[in-house]
Amino acid sequence: MSIVFVDPAMAKAKFLKTPFMLKHGLADHQLFTLPRLIELAKSMPRDSIEYNSGKVAVGVKPEDVPKIDMPAEAVIKSIETANAWMVIKRVERDPAYMALLEQFVREANEAAGRKSTDYSDLEGFIFVSSAKATTPFHVDMEENILIQIKGDKFVRTFDNDDRSLISEENLEYSPAGHRNRHYEEHFETRATLHSMKPGDAVHMPYTVPHWVSTGNSYSISMAMTWKTPDVVRMNKIRFMNGSLRDYGLPQRAPGAVPAWDAAKVVGHDVIRGVLAPLRKSERLRVLLRQMIYGKKANYYLETKKGM
Repeated sequence: MSIVFVDPAMAKAKFLKTPFMLKHGLADHQLFTLPRLIELAKSMPRDSIEYNSGKVAVGVKPEDVPKIDMPAEAVIKSIETANAWMVIKRVERDPAYMALLEQFVREANEAAGRKSTDYSDLEGFIFVSSAKATTPFHVDMEENILIQIKGDKFVRTFDNDDRSLISEENLEYSPAGHRNRHYEEHFETRATLHSMKPGDAVHMPYTVPHWVSTGNSYSISMAMTWKTPDVVRMNKIRFMNGSLRDYGLPQRAPGAVPAWDAAKVVGHDVIRGVLAPLRKSERLRVLLRQMIYGKKANYYLETKKGM
């Protein structure tokens, strides 16, 4: 049975290019009940769960985001009163969620006339948020369809080519960097609002700037994400650029020096290959991030302000 519902003509015209709304059939799925999400959170490594207060400004500085001093499962249990925002990352490690993710991304790509060989790196991110919570202004480094499961959600998207909103430097990333981006109130005049209820979804292509808020009740949603070969390559370059900038070596934008871009891709793959066996351990992942990028690289493991 299909779980993605979209006009093929619209999908082919807008897919991977510009945000658009579609429908899905997962609003009542048992994988998104609170008890099942508590079970999921308990099974995940701690560095795969990020949570903090949902009562933040759209442009809040990363260091000013209030933390929540309780275990992840307790946050989910009390989500109706916790004033919290949470994301459970990489849920595809659970076979049940992976099966759902595979079907959803396959159907969405097929609707747009694309094949399974056109994408890779399927990942799922589940958001559990209290009423009136805010996800500040940011970009995602993958193709993304956000599906709404419970409650109302309001997604504001912006022009992906407007570098006055997000500069090329702010599209670089590294473990030392926070997800949130600089935001000014006048940006809002350039936003497109997508109002979502259970059964709604919005496709946000690679690096589309956006921010999100919830309605008058708690919200559950899931980002179904994947990468095209172009996105995989671009992310390797931007990761290397961000990492080099952390060490005081600012880089030119991707495409400015193709030969240097190619060298960065090779360098990324070599480093990743060396570190891959070590990154299988959560303890070593945390230690490596701290050794290479400093303590701020593990900001999402904090629960108390100032820890």
